[in-house]
Amino acid sequence: MNDPWEFLRSHTPARIAQGRTGHSLTTRALLAFQLDHARARDAVFATLDLPTLLPQLNAVFPNPLVLHSQAVDRRMYLQRPDLGRRLNDDSRQQLADQPKPTPAPTLSIVLADGLSATAVNAHAPAVVSGLAQEADRLGWSLAPLAVVQQGRVAIADEVAYALEAEMVVMLIGERPGLSSPDSLGAYLTFAPQPGLTDESRNCISNIRPEGLSAEGAVQKIVYLLREFTSKRLSGFQIKDEMDLELPRG
Repeated sequence: MNDPWEFLRSHTPARIAQGRTGHSLTTRALLAFQLDHARARDAVFATLDLPTLLPQLNAVFPNPLVLHSQAVDRRMYLQRPDLGRRLNDDSRQQLADQPKPTPAPTLSIVLADGLSATAVNAHAPAVVSGLAQEADRLGWSLAPLAVVQQGRVAIADEVAYALEAEMVVMLIGERPGLSSPDSLGAYLTFAPQPGLTDESRNCISNIRPEGLSAEGAVQKIVYLLREFTSKRLSGFQIKDEMDLELPRG
């Protein structure tokens, strides 16, 4: 007997119309669930593939900075979220040693593994490249690109503040879902500084081929950044009124 919900499966990756054997899932549905669960767990414990990632980024941003949070390893990162929000001493010194251009840079771009380094490895280079092109078109100066290991969202504010940037874009791996282990998020802040909380930021989620494409994410990020520069603020007071059908992967 055909499942009456079967037609919905072409519109969503959600687990509907899975079928059943007696009171249980079919073997195929159970194995698919176990595979997706394993992919999500793997994403949480994945690491940044620096040997592959850095050459890709270097083609756009020469000599990206490689930094580290106060969480010394993945176990500590997961158990102590606070340590993932602050740079360790070596990274702070590395930023302090950077030349300070005049005028100060318009934009700082920061990458961090977050809860899915898989997402950063796969999707961040395309977004970084697009942002660099748009910044050049708009005449925005850029701070050195920073890649933070064991980092959480708020650490971008500390990086950008040290680099004296007017705005920051943090590209970070989002918490994996059973159908989205590789979802990249973008967090944007005007006048970044240590200690800011989430109401000061704007977020764009689900950047991946099955969600918001890299091209669409760049368009959305640039739209919000231009709103920041116009209104001199970011966060909950900025309303997304972008009248554009964003391309999807």
